[in-house]
Amino acid sequence: MRYLSEKEFELASRFLFLSMAIVVIQQDIQSIQKGTTFKINEPYIELLKRMEQKALTERQELRKHMADQQLQVVSLNKNDSFSSYLFICKGREEKRNYFNPAIRKKVENIISDLMPKALATSTTE
Repeated sequence: MRYLSEKEFELASRFLFLSMAIVVIQQDIQSIQKGTTFKINEPYIELLKRMEQKALTERQELRKHMADQQLQVVSLNKNDSFSSYLFICKGREEKRNYFNPAIRKKVENIISDLMPKALATSTTE
């Protein structure tokens, strides 16, 4: 049964998956900085940092909207196949189970959305 409105759920799930994308981007930055993945690392690091900044700015806005609506996302448990999250809004709770490969795809889509935004800011600056 759905206890959150579609708008509340979209806001909370975007926050959840954007937060995961930020972690992936940060890990990628560290990985490139530590390793010899590319012959010239700087452009890739710069792109990832711009993506990270865009994502952090968006997440900050989402966090404000979530606070206004008394909306929270809580991680419940994870195993090899599924991850569970609890969405709480004004005393209403809704538990969602996500198939881990589906989470990966959602995070991948967010990263793909951030890339052109980051590239656009590099050409306008």
